[in-house]
Amino acid sequence: MNNMMLRDDALIGKVIVVTGGGTGLGRSMSEMLSHLGASVVITSRKKDVLEKSANEISALTGNKVLPVVCDVRKYEQVENLLQQTIKEFGKVTTLLNNAAGNFISPTERLSAKAFDTVVDIVLKGSYNCSLAFGKYWIENKCAGNMLNIVTTYAFTGSGFVVPSACAKAGVLALTRSLAAEWAKYNIRSNAIAPGPFPTEGAWTRLFPEPLQKIIDPIQRLPMKRVGNHEELANLASYLISDFSGYINGEVVVIDGGEWLYNAGQFTHFDKIPKEAWDMWEQMRKEKS
Repeated sequence: MNNMMLRDDALIGKVIVVTGGGTGLGRSMSEMLSHLGASVVITSRKKDVLEKSANEISALTGNKVLPVVCDVRKYEQVENLLQQTIKEFGKVTTLLNNAAGNFISPTERLSAKAFDTVVDIVLKGSYNCSLAFGKYWIENKCAGNMLNIVTTYAFTGSGFVVPSACAKAGVLALTRSLAAEWAKYNIRSNAIAPGPFPTEGAWTRLFPEPLQKIIDPIQRLPMKRVGNHEELANLASYLISDFSGYINGEVVVIDGGEWLYNAGQFTHFDKIPKEAWDMWEQMRKEKS
């Protein structure tokens, strides 16, 4: 990565567990964290993907990356993840709850099982990891840092991604609640709410090509571009670093202004041509 915000040694001494760290945004964040000197543990359910990503990141950064297979929906596997991390690195300083699942669908078309699949990965997975790691830090009187990846529709809700909206709203509440309760143990809890950051898997599922011909996602973005993975990875690195030591319970939006742009009642008037504004202004003058 060529555009790192922090100095190369900013995360030396950090041991960071990244759930969903083998692909997509999790992979990008893991790579930058490793570049900055952290010992990184990446986890998901796919052993082959994890091992390939761990080897590739380590080759790029020169730092060890440990792949651990874990289904975050199962607490005993999360406990094993914690123990494997401590066995390898002697400690764990940071948890990055990134594992997620989502799909676009009218809610009435969903089965209860489909709803469970998303909520269990996103919400149950996040609180399983937070509980296991938090208990370890508290019992051992260690400082800790949790960073959760949510979404902007965790604030507002959203049709057609209802299981994800429910789960991410729960993770948002978890972030703020633990920030208040566990600060006395020197454990921080923050979140990032990303906008569109295309990945090979999630982006093609959420915006398949036929849908993009009907709804162009770029037109929802006031900056008329999607996010770059390095931009998100830089923000995550900062919130994980000691430079952000007084930030606790915060949710940082990184979406180029998307959710504010689409929330404003009149924002889309930017599509009105100059000639129409001229005519409108003339009508006002005539009535005044």
